[in-house]
Amino acid sequence: MDEVISLFPTPFLRVPAALPGRLVEALVLHFGQVTVRDNSSSAKLSHTAMLRPSDSPLLVEVAERITPKLVDFGALLFGERLGWSIKEMWVNLLETGGRQAMHNHANSFISGVAYLTPTHPDSQTVFMKSPGGTDFAFRNDHAGMTPGPFCADQWISPAPAPGDLVLFPSYLMHAVPPNAGERRITLALNAIPERLDSWGYSVRFSG
Repeated sequence: MDEVISLFPTPFLRVPAALPGRLVEALVLHFGQVTVRDNSSSAKLSHTAMLRPSDSPLLVEVAERITPKLVDFGALLFGERLGWSIKEMWVNLLETGGRQAMHNHANSFISGVAYLTPTHPDSQTVFMKSPGGTDFAFRNDHAGMTPGPFCADQWISPAPAPGDLVLFPSYLMHAVPPNAGERRITLALNAIPERLDSWGYSVRFSG
């Protein structure tokens, strides 16, 4: 029997209701008023300053709930259950019509998004293949082709509910299409392991 093997797949972890409703409401109330840094990709996108869990009791609880998931996800990436810490967090506020350009996250190994408000179906986070040279020079793109996991260059993440969390490798490119709904608030994060060891060459990281 023929067998299709997913060679070197990219892990993506979805955690429904990772944050309870009362915590989500408190985060929106507190941080939804302090997103003042404009983003060059859209005049209708703003952020908070970079935050650490110690900056707020709310973020301490967020970190306590998310860190075990980082350990689980890190074991998929590195084959070992390591200690993980959240290096930084920030809140994104996307007004109607705002968008987030394609980007990835530097200086981290796991990145994540916790959704704090409902997301319009047209504004779900989109993940893309790296624009680097892993594709054929000539593609088969036309109205009659059917995109699939081995030929599509974009993947739309599942519809999130407030409190849902997604974790993904920090190198993965992603974006948010123009927001067709009401104000969209998310909490983003970057995380690092305590160490990585490659046959005796060990590097320790400080969050």
